[in-house]
Amino acid sequence: MPREIITLQVGQCGNQIGSEFWKQLCLEHGISPNGILKNAELNNNNQSGSGQNYESFSIVDDRKDVFFYQADDEHYIPRALMIDLEPRVLNKQKVGAYRDLFNHENFFVARDGGGAGNNWASGFRQGEEHAEQVIDMIDRESDNSDSLEGFVLCHSIAGGTGSGMGSYLLERLKDHFPKKLVQTYSVFPNWDQSQSDVVVQPYNSILSLKRLTLNADCVVVLDNTALNRIAVDRLRLDNPTVDQINSIVATIMAASTTTLRYPGYMNNDLIGLLASLIPTPRCHFLMTGYTPLVLADALQTSNVRKTTVLDVMRRLTQTKNIMVSANTRRGCYISMLNIIQGGDDGGVDPTQVHKALQRIRERKLVNFIPWGPASIQVALARKSPYIETRHKVSGFMLANHTSMAELFDRLLSQYDRIRKRNAFLDNYRKEPMFADNLDEFDSAREVVQSLVDEYKACERKDYVDFGINDVESEVQD
Repeated sequence: MPREIITLQVGQCGNQIGSEFWKQLCLEHGISPNGILKNAELNNNNQSGSGQNYESFSIVDDRKDVFFYQADDEHYIPRALMIDLEPRVLNKQKVGAYRDLFNHENFFVARDGGGAGNNWASGFRQGEEHAEQVIDMIDRESDNSDSLEGFVLCHSIAGGTGSGMGSYLLERLKDHFPKKLVQTYSVFPNWDQSQSDVVVQPYNSILSLKRLTLNADCVVVLDNTALNRIAVDRLRLDNPTVDQINSIVATIMAASTTTLRYPGYMNNDLIGLLASLIPTPRCHFLMTGYTPLVLADALQTSNVRKTTVLDVMRRLTQTKNIMVSANTRRGCYISMLNIIQGGDDGGVDPTQVHKALQRIRERKLVNFIPWGPASIQVALARKSPYIETRHKVSGFMLANHTSMAELFDRLLSQYDRIRKRNAFLDNYRKEPMFADNLDEFDSAREVVQSLVDEYKACERKDYVDFGINDVESEVQD
């Protein structure tokens, strides 16, 4: 029985990357923009006397039901809710090529349509105001599932709706569905603030990060700075567009769910995928890598190279292929999962994987924590039969690394720089949460600082005793 996952797309960024994600899933499962399975279309054409042979399109053994369900006329509909406080992005989706794919009851736009004005507090307040309507939509989708496993939230942490309303939904989901997993794909802002048009992004990010730490089971970090660097350096795009960056994100999101949709012996549900990557509750922020990366609409024949399992796994350990602005040569891996797809016959020879792991171990390309198992987990996945790829082998990495502390440290320093001057706080003070005091900022900073401390402590042998002294002193008090 498939374990269904409901996707919540919140805010402009969340809906843009979500839209690209569904396009990618439709391509990988042979679903047309109107939700009709391509096998069914081909059979209908065959019956209408086109005279072509479609025997090669046999029934594909996949799990579409994890992310889609079938309507009464058997066309596929995504298990997705599109939520925004302003109508611009969602209106574009409603008239786009995939307008017939989605259930239009699952689009939510605030009645006044004014947005959150890049203010976390405004997004949080409006999330509270519209909670009943949004939770009803979520309940309707969950009741439509036979065995719901959890939720995936797509959002940005630097703006207003994705960060503020996303934070509110995280709190409500944990309260409303305490036994369901909550995973997020969270877009982190450009670290060079001269490239950002949101001066208050450090405030929004810190407040969001508190909820991601306390209320999410897993956060896949999508770092805008690293994504732009990879687009320029690896894809040779002089000035990457938002659509091109979103296409990279969609590739990452689709690759991370491959074993759920094309299941094998391992990692075929979300809990199985995450359990081995997250040894302790707080350290649940994961980085990703993908190779070889090729944009679908780019003519990059010169970039096609010979790929082997060893070559792919070695490249996944290189900092330049990792989509987070952190140096993985410093610190150590807490856990690592490589999902390898490909091979001449659609599969990868396990002996090649063993040889690759042995070579990586001999060359000491990866440093692991001193208090846990020092091994790279590998899952072999099938490629989609509907997509022709230029490379025989591709690889995706999902890893938990102590260098994540760098990312949060950078965020804290940006926050401290404007907080010590009490700059840009007027719009926050207008909201109920900050009307009396700014204690929520201090609380959020404390949570993020403790997260940094815990990631740094992971590098030490005595990490298993981390926090015990604090607990003992609280008990004595």
